[in-house]
Amino acid sequence: MVHITRICLRKYGNFVDNLRLYVRGGSGGMGLPRLGGQGGKGGDVWVVATKNMTLKRIKDKFPQKRFVADAGANSGVRALKGERGADKEILAPVGITVTTDESRTLGDLNVEGDRVMVAKGGSGGSLYSAFQPSKGEAKHIRLDLKLIADMGLVGFPNAGKSSLLTALSNATPQIASYAFTTLKPEIGKLIYDDYKQISVADLPGLIEGAHMNKGMGHKFLKHVERTKQLLFVVDVCGFQLASKTPFRSAFEAVQLLTKELELYKEELLSKPALLVVNKMDLPDAEDKLAELKEQLQNPEEFSDLLPEDMIPQNYLTFRHVVPVSAITGFGISHLKSCVRQSLDEDAALEVKATHREKLTLQINILYHEAPGRAKPLQFIQVMEVSAWR
Repeated sequence: MVHITRICLRKYGNFVDNLRLYVRGGSGGMGLPRLGGQGGKGGDVWVVATKNMTLKRIKDKFPQKRFVADAGANSGVRALKGERGADKEILAPVGITVTTDESRTLGDLNVEGDRVMVAKGGSGGSLYSAFQPSKGEAKHIRLDLKLIADMGLVGFPNAGKSSLLTALSNATPQIASYAFTTLKPEIGKLIYDDYKQISVADLPGLIEGAHMNKGMGHKFLKHVERTKQLLFVVDVCGFQLASKTPFRSAFEAVQLLTKELELYKEELLSKPALLVVNKMDLPDAEDKLAELKEQLQNPEEFSDLLPEDMIPQNYLTFRHVVPVSAITGFGISHLKSCVRQSLDEDAALEVKATHREKLTLQINILYHEAPGRAKPLQFIQVMEVSAWR
């Protein structure tokens, strides 16, 4: 059994997950017509993945959000070929996608040291340009965090997500009896006995119609994209957003959350998901939990409880359904173990997939070099059995 020795929460009052920057390559240097001299090329602008960097730090350090590379040197009598202008590097966190304002992807920063050129420097003046230099490329770019946490808490407002994060940690995020309490993500970090760290993001509450950008809408759903797995949180006794909105049972809440994700981006439903049934300290909670479990086993039979346009095309199958009470602490320890188990399972599958991919490549090379031998698939099966023993 894995125990958690220490849990902490990093609160981001001004959490920044995307940033728009102006970038411009350096202008080229002037050529020297009378001696045929060539001006230096302008410097380029690069975004470079760096450890211990955040988008908020970039925003605070460079409030103007302008990055311009140096111009190339002019050609002169002492140096006919002008010196190249110095490049400008924007140090950014790992896990960034760099795009243009038109949503064209320029590149991804997946590991420390990855580099993406975002603005090219202008050419120096030469014979081919009548010794006139060209200006550097100029544009606006966007830096978007692809992953903010291992687990993302997904639920309607007041489902108890903030209380759950408090129960998982010693933190005190803003909690109230009114619906909208979390407006920006808060990242909680679970640290286990073996020093394994798992981050859990308390995301702003979703409302019906979020896929059409209602409420926090697309901003919330964008955060969901940036978590490895989903941790659905529902109130065992159901939920009503306001007096004029319909009451939703726990089963309806699960399916409506599923539908909102599906309508926004269907691929989100391919993420592994766990279901947390919160507020088990309320009266009749056990009966309502039993009813929910029955409904989840045969969701098609209960689809008439939902509006026709809000029935998901595919019902989610949860890896774990965990009843908890964030107030009393009931089930919290078991939930922590389930979170760890689910992430560890995925990590093991990734390692195995990488191993198989490399093995396939090696076997194909061997097979082509010795065509009379066994087929690649037979090689793989034999070698995989021996490798995993």
